[in-house]
Amino acid sequence: MPKLSAHDRTAPTPPTVARQLVHKHHAAEVLLTGWRRLGQDRFVVSARWPGNHGFYAVRHSRHDPLLLSETVRQSFPLLAHEAYDVPFGHHLVWETYAWRLDPLALRADGSDAEVELRVRAREVGRRRGGVALLSLAYDVVREGIPLAAASSRFTIQAPAVYRRLRGTRADQAAIRPIPAPPAVPAASVGREDPCDVVLAPADTGERWQLRVDTGHRVLFDHPVDHVPGMLLLEAARQAARAARGRPAGCVTAMDTRFHRYAELDAPTWIEARRTGADAAGRTRLAVTGRQGDHTVYSCAVTLDETKPGPR
Repeated sequence: MPKLSAHDRTAPTPPTVARQLVHKHHAAEVLLTGWRRLGQDRFVVSARWPGNHGFYAVRHSRHDPLLLSETVRQSFPLLAHEAYDVPFGHHLVWETYAWRLDPLALRADGSDAEVELRVRAREVGRRRGGVALLSLAYDVVREGIPLAAASSRFTIQAPAVYRRLRGTRADQAAIRPIPAPPAVPAASVGREDPCDVVLAPADTGERWQLRVDTGHRVLFDHPVDHVPGMLLLEAARQAARAARGRPAGCVTAMDTRFHRYAELDAPTWIEARRTGADAAGRTRLAVTGRQGDHTVYSCAVTLDETKPGPR
């Protein structure tokens, strides 16, 4: 398999890693441009953030903080396949993900931004000769300036193990996702396009139904048998903004635990409540997603409510 492929934007751009290496169908959504090994379980992954993005759009002259999360997420399969020889077809199952960033380093001027992820594997779990678990720590810099720190842990399941784990839900063709309910107003969660809103009204101002649009080009880049983790992070961001009435609020940190799969054929209910403030005075909220009697994920969100600058 080739290491590089051309990015399929209309304007010519430098090459990115092959889309298969980051589990993407649309090459235009690939953010990573390369990687190299520094030593035992230490790597550098390079990325390019576009001057603007259709979903992770620049707002108030800042890159979208969740572009960081998508960049980190793409590094999971890249390093699993390339550095740890995980076969294609294996499933990466997200367990935890935490990050914090400096919002000043998100400045955007319309040009692409070069980002570097300095990665260290804190734990490498092996089973039957293959890698079954990775715990990774990240220091992220943008053009040499510290941008963020992150950490994540995920397990790796062989296809047969995954089928046993998921049972009948491993058959994507048999799943009937529930229809997406009408969205809350896009402006209330900091969105311009209603198609990008992932919350629907519920019975209180701090509770919403998750809107799952399996036709969304970015959040559902390819078919999956469960609600993607990036959609759940976007729901946490939108819930924090809606709960505080701060649609322009900038998320500066998240600490997320994925407890179980969020299924496509059952409603997921999102709740948000304020829990305090961090040392800088930024609001902290607890966001949870539930299906039936089960919590599917929980996320501590830090929201900078400072009035942003010009768009």
